[in-house]
Amino acid sequence: MNTQELIITWATPVFFLLIGIELLVAKLRGRDAYAGNDAINSIGLGAISQLVAVFSKLLTIGIYAWCVEHLALFALPADSVLVWVGALLGYDFCYYWLHRKGHETNILWAAHVVHHQSERYNLSTALRQTGSGALLGWIFYLPLAILGVPVEVFVVVALIDLLYQFWVHTEQIGRLGWFDRVFCSPSNHRAHHAVNDRYLDRNYGGILIVWDRLFGSFVEEDDTDPPVYGTRSPLRSWNPLWANAEVYWRTAQDAWHARRWRDKLRVWIKPPGWRPADVAARFPKPAFAMPDTRYDPPLAAPLKLYVLVQFAVLLGMVTQFLGLAGHAGLPELLLYAAWQVFGLCVLGALMEGRHWAWWAEGLRVLAMAALPFAAGRWFGVAHLDVRVALAFALVFGASALALPWLHAGTRVVHRGAARA
Repeated sequence: MNTQELIITWATPVFFLLIGIELLVAKLRGRDAYAGNDAINSIGLGAISQLVAVFSKLLTIGIYAWCVEHLALFALPADSVLVWVGALLGYDFCYYWLHRKGHETNILWAAHVVHHQSERYNLSTALRQTGSGALLGWIFYLPLAILGVPVEVFVVVALIDLLYQFWVHTEQIGRLGWFDRVFCSPSNHRAHHAVNDRYLDRNYGGILIVWDRLFGSFVEEDDTDPPVYGTRSPLRSWNPLWANAEVYWRTAQDAWHARRWRDKLRVWIKPPGWRPADVAARFPKPAFAMPDTRYDPPLAAPLKLYVLVQFAVLLGMVTQFLGLAGHAGLPELLLYAAWQVFGLCVLGALMEGRHWAWWAEGLRVLAMAALPFAAGRWFGVAHLDVRVALAFALVFGASALALPWLHAGTRVVHRGAARA
């Protein structure tokens, strides 16, 4: 586990503590801040982004390190306070342009859209991160490498910029006076996440909102026009793979249908929502209308509890995976990551009420019950203690036995919702 993964792992309990405090404050104020399905989806997408980050280091760190070694104009010292301050400011400036272009260029929006898909705005939304951002995002930070910002400095300031942005994803903190004029704040970032015409594609700053004021992208939150969250093409799904693939897939469809080769390219580099005229004519989409309801399929209370427990187990597996990343082999890591993503997809399908999810979840928990006990090992553990294997068998065996009862309760809930 590298330094960045270690810090994120240690910070995770703090994130959940703050989420709990935010939930309590919202309850005391009588506000509807959280929905379990939405929070699970957001946190699950954050977990997937961490899984992917283990395999994308060659792009995020490797290319940067090569550029520092071979292309740097200056040999900046890693023990200089000025270098650290300048690197943090430089990183935040680069982040502003990555973030802005992520809203202005469709291929970048395809990655960034994941962070905006939630129709709620709370601290769990901060954890909702893309799994494909590393594909092109690294390009925007190469100026720091050319200037000679050391790799170790770059990694830490990137983490500082990321961690700072956690607390601004809340509706429980109001205006902060002068702070709102200089820094990215909850008020500023609420406007950024809104789909209202007034707020659309504004307030890109990570730590400083000064960049938006300098480059004309700032807008102030207006109490007479409360932010409405989500995207202008709502996801309406709890499937984390579809959340990451949605815009890529729809853009690829438009590129395929476009008659002119120029349009097949332009659809990727134009702003989100742009479509070739011939494609828009043959495959029209409804005009945007401000949403008045949130995506929230009915879910029986026992199934909610079941999904929450299984989700907590999966998060524990993600933490173990990050600990294995430094020494386990690539095939083992890929298999373990795929198994966790599969689990998150199945839980998402259960929350959507998909019929196939019950069979998939049954197979998943039976495999979790039987394979560790039969093989006597687990990912990263060559010789699994028999008591741990027995615990696997009991917990997931009980889960498998509970599924028929949960399924029957879910049918009752869906019949009631259909009659309503």
